Amino acid sequence: MLRFFAVFAFVSVGLTECVGGSYVAAVYEHRVILNPEPRTPLSRRDALTHMQRNLDIYEEQAARAARQGAQILVFPEDGIHGFNFTRLSISGYLESVPDPQQETWNPCTDPHRYNNTEVLQRLSCMARRYNLYLVANMAALQPCLQRTDPSSSCPPDGRWQFNTNVVFRSDGLLVSRYHKNNLYFEEAFDKPPQAEIVTFDTPFAGRFGLLICFDILFHDPTITLLEKGVRQLIYPTAWMNQLPLLDSIQFQWAFSHGANVTLLAANLRNDHLIMTGSGIYSPFSDTYHHAMRGDPEEGRLLVSTVPVLDDLWLMESKPTDEEAEKAESASSLATDSGYCHTESCPDPPPAAPDASAVPPSHPTFISSMMYDPFTFVLLNKTEDKLTVCNGSFCCHLGYKWTTQGKMKELYALGAFAGLHTHNGRYALQVCALVRCAELEPSSCGQEVDEAESKMDFLLEGKFDTKYVYPLVLTSRMVLEHPERLEKTDAGRVAMKHSNMTGGLVTAYLYGRMYHLDNE
Repeated sequence: MLRFFAVFAFVSVGLTECVGGSYVAAVYEHRVILNPEPRTPLSRRDALTHMQRNLDIYEEQAARAARQGAQILVFPEDGIHGFNFTRLSISGYLESVPDPQQETWNPCTDPHRYNNTEVLQRLSCMARRYNLYLVANMAALQPCLQRTDPSSSCPPDGRWQFNTNVVFRSDGLLVSRYHKNNLYFEEAFDKPPQAEIVTFDTPFAGRFGLLICFDILFHDPTITLLEKGVRQLIYPTAWMNQLPLLDSIQFQWAFSHGANVTLLAANLRNDHLIMTGSGIYSPFSDTYHHAMRGDPEEGRLLVSTVPVLDDLWLMESKPTDEEAEKAESASSLATDSGYCHTESCPDPPPAAPDASAVPPSHPTFISSMMYDPFTFVLLNKTEDKLTVCNGSFCCHLGYKWTTQGKMKELYALGAFAGLHTHNGRYALQVCALVRCAELEPSSCGQEVDEAESKMDFLLEGKFDTKYVYPLVLTSRMVLEHPERLEKTDAGRVAMKHSNMTGGLVTAYLYGRMYHLDNE
């Protein structure tokens, strides 16, 4: 049975004014119709025929979202054309997307300005017909000048091919485009010459920032957007899930709550590649969906009322006294559900023991998790305090079992600090409490999605980065809000949780050392 938590808001279609500092967002997880031979070039006509089949489904979902009052709708990465193309075979799918910063264009009302822009026209008319902001991902081309200089970034065929987000206003105007910066085995596409930091404004919630899939793990554009004060992010993705640390909803939730931002995440659905998991996340509430194995569902539309986080928009909107009271209440909730500094946290959790206090009765071992050599220590007692270190980086755990599975389940506390180099290169500091796949220590770090054991725990570490993302995942892909998250200026991060409703699969503090990625 699917476990799905949602908060739906039904308001009149065409709502353009934000009421009480909130808006209605929608994301659609799309089971993409694929080209069965993606590495064979198609004519433009045949490529359009293929794309229109996916766009027909988009049209249906846009109508559904509008009926539920959505003001913005996000579709996933690769949802119109699919994937596994070569640079040549994707050519029939490409369209030129003009820069909205350089010219004003409404493809729906002015369809003849450019040739071969049928997808842009259909998306524009979709936004206009259903009176909503619409974000989609498509394959784009941009001509460039070939030069004899070998250092030129222009490809030999004289054009860039980009994995591209496009944004349409509710009247169909093209208002934004973003070219993906961090490609993931995408031979059909180019990395843009410079990382793009792209935002767009809405009348109902202010400013949003754009990123795509693998981008979320890197400084550019994601952290640069945060550093510019952007707290509402649009996130089309085609994410291949991998437990125990990087399932889609795992990291979507962890990033949203760790960075204290709204994340509108639309994932692709493809069972063969284990793609599923979408959500609408904010520091105050979450709506998400994760299909389980064998689920025949074709797709899932999520709709939720979301608080506005754009401070400038909130100041300009001049809320009434009643709205200000709601905002103050929401701000209080943010402290309870997000990080707070020690001096502002009532009854902070007790500090875990130092690494030097670990008795010799807690032997450690190395096991691979997510292709990284984690140092682990087993949880062998019903109640204990443990410390495990990977180099000079240490993780601490205080725990007490509340229930254990009918069959014995093995758990371990792991620590890793270093450069991840498999299918991407990025620096990490991670503290992770995981259920092992079997009863052998060598299985710790392998993929598990079900558990029966529950425990109260305090997990903490001292990180050399302020970018630490917290997560508690329980059986059958259910996320639980930690009871308390605490962060100090000295880098100590602690996550306390009790009264679990499901068996523990993974709890982690995932630190990203962006400044060490290139070392």
